[in-house]
Amino acid sequence: MRTERGLAPACAGLSARFAQVRALSEALVAPLSDADATIQSMDDASPAKWHLAHTSWFFETFVLRDHVPGYRIHDERFAFLFNSYYEAEGARHARPHRGLLSRPSLDEILAYRTAVTNAVLAAVPDLPPEAEALVALGCHHEEQHQELLLTDILHHFSVNPLQPAVWPGAPKVPVGMPGPIGWIEGATGEVCIGANIETSSTSRDVDNRVRTTTYSTSPQARGEVERAQTATSSTSLPFAFDCEGPRHRALLHPHALADRTVTNGEWAAFIADGGYRDPRHWLSDGWTWVQREGIDAPLYWQQRDGVWTRFGLDGRRPIDPAAPVTHVSFFEADAYASWAGARLPTEFEWEAAAAAHDPASGNQLDTAGPVEPRPSIGGPAFFGDVWEWTGSAFRPYPGFRPPEGAVGEYNGKFMSGQFVLRGGSCATPRGHARASYRNFFYPHQRWQFTGVRLAKDL
Repeated sequence: MRTERGLAPACAGLSARFAQVRALSEALVAPLSDADATIQSMDDASPAKWHLAHTSWFFETFVLRDHVPGYRIHDERFAFLFNSYYEAEGARHARPHRGLLSRPSLDEILAYRTAVTNAVLAAVPDLPPEAEALVALGCHHEEQHQELLLTDILHHFSVNPLQPAVWPGAPKVPVGMPGPIGWIEGATGEVCIGANIETSSTSRDVDNRVRTTTYSTSPQARGEVERAQTATSSTSLPFAFDCEGPRHRALLHPHALADRTVTNGEWAAFIADGGYRDPRHWLSDGWTWVQREGIDAPLYWQQRDGVWTRFGLDGRRPIDPAAPVTHVSFFEADAYASWAGARLPTEFEWEAAAAAHDPASGNQLDTAGPVEPRPSIGGPAFFGDVWEWTGSAFRPYPGFRPPEGAVGEYNGKFMSGQFVLRGGSCATPRGHARASYRNFFYPHQRWQFTGVRLAKDL
């Protein structure tokens, strides 16, 4: 609501956050030509201009159309082109064919974005609370697409024989190799897991009966808009997607987690030892995938004259043996863990260990540029650099109920056949991740910045 002197503080904060998120998306595509922004290199990826338009369609549909009286849709045809998977919103253009959309042009998409951005900013002061919550959700949704923008652009450019760089790379500063992996003994017994997205008697009982986890948050994270469409409580709570809750008890057995993620140098040793050729280390589905696809190294790695290189947003360069390995699938992560005499952590083990760490710390996305994982420095870190595969299937927590309406399709319908990743990456906007955040991908997918932290039983 407005005050006599202008915007109420909550509205001003929401407007500023919205404007900042929208500006970062546009900065990420600034180096791209119209052709760069149109191509689609595989079904899993989407063109850059589709990401720009889809995130605008989200705000236009769920905020402006549904909550701003008299708003006129920018272009009625765009709903068919830029709806992603919301069945409640009707028919849509097939995902594998998004790269065929030479029109609308990138300039037309940017004009669409400007129109939607201005309309949302004008509407924020008078939005009802449920619409403010949708703006907050839309900001987090667009941050997810910012990461996808970077990883999709990387894949698009990688299949170009010229292997062009999106941004020039910074000079590399040599660093020492990290020492041997250390082990952090994890909590045992009952722990409280998940985001507190409701204040039902069940959730309160969990908090009363179990020693709850204390989440460390930065001032930036604490300042985020606290209402979300996916929250079920009328009490103001920190933002969380619906799949992160309800908060519940989990039983942990004696275990330990590695104090850092696996490095490129360690992965090269796995390759040299025949790791990709030894079926003993692989799940049956993983071994079938390796043989069918001819997999013998992480995505974007090439070897010439005994030297490994990788392709990144700054072009092709030698791998940094001290940096975290990335672009590996769940199948590869599980095989490496088997080779190393360890296993992948469960998502509950990971969350219990990460809860004491600041989710806004580490190597995460702040500005547009050639992001990549960096060598570990200092003590144990759980956030940034690479999303860490867990051994946990992406399934609903006890008591999970998707919200009503189209927004209820956001996560719940994907809880089949995918595995949970935790921690955020170098391409995750800073402040977006948290200890309870559950990312998820299919076990063969590896075009994201995905890596490995080992665990073992005690």
